[in-house]
Amino acid sequence: MRAASKTARAFWVLGPGRGELREESLPDAGPDDVLVRTLFSGISRGTEALVFTGRVPESQRTAMRAPFQAGEFPGPVKYGYINVGRIEEGPAERIGEHVFCLYPHQDLYRVPGAAAIRLPEGLPPERAVLAANMETAVNAFWDAAPLAGDRILVIGGGVLGLLTAWLCGRVPGTEVTLVDTNPRRDRFAAALGLEFRDAPVEHMNADLVIHASGQPEGLVQALGAAAIEATVLELSWYGDRMVALPLGEAFHSRRLVLRSSQVGRIPAARAARWDHARRIRLALELLRDERIDPLVTGEDGFADLPWVIARLASDPGDTLCHRVRYP
Repeated sequence: MRAASKTARAFWVLGPGRGELREESLPDAGPDDVLVRTLFSGISRGTEALVFTGRVPESQRTAMRAPFQAGEFPGPVKYGYINVGRIEEGPAERIGEHVFCLYPHQDLYRVPGAAAIRLPEGLPPERAVLAANMETAVNAFWDAAPLAGDRILVIGGGVLGLLTAWLCGRVPGTEVTLVDTNPRRDRFAAALGLEFRDAPVEHMNADLVIHASGQPEGLVQALGAAAIEATVLELSWYGDRMVALPLGEAFHSRRLVLRSSQVGRIPAARAARWDHARRIRLALELLRDERIDPLVTGEDGFADLPWVIARLASDPGDTLCHRVRYP
């Protein structure tokens, strides 16, 4: 095992459209701390693009703080929450553990031991970069509350839409259709056993519609596809963009329910029994399924991270989850 260093390198957003790797000193170890050397981090493409381009609304800057964020929006700020590593210092029984932590892009860091969640047996560290997305999908599934036999439409074939659709498809008797305007997303839907369409769906009379495309047009489509008394669950976050919706027309006559879902809070119906630690452990267990592997669509080295995030923010292309490998 390599000797522990007193310094680390981390990615910082300096201001809109500008980022760099910085060297910083590690804090002294507390009695319950562990030292983690990063193996992989993941780029939360939608959220981190908003952070990188300086589009976090002032009103949401407190709510948007990541657990181990340093600095403030719009920058300089060290932001991120998908980190998979190995414990190098801490209690003897934890040395060598592979762990997931809600930590930014940094090659070495100290955190309280409780913040470093041990990966379950059978979960490769490479796949664990999907943990934050799976945790968000679990929360969305709870908010959506699908029932046996429901006709479910999921609009948006990004990582969150795919994982939420996959969870919904595990409910007995459900009919789950994933819609994305990119026809190349069909292979990801097929890997998860989902029906796929690349054309708009209108008047589907869906019992439940989940919107995760990140585009206002998708939410308009979701309202049009919902049946009488159905729920439309909104997973997209638009940053500082205003969204216009047709809340006239048939919105009232069909008595539709439009709900938001956000991973920062446990849904009220489960808050008495669940906490964030239990939820992330569930997400990690669900990731043991190897069918999820295709959702990681690219990988780059840590040294290239400033360029990679700039590229993904301006032109994500067909990227789903992008993994960062550390030396």
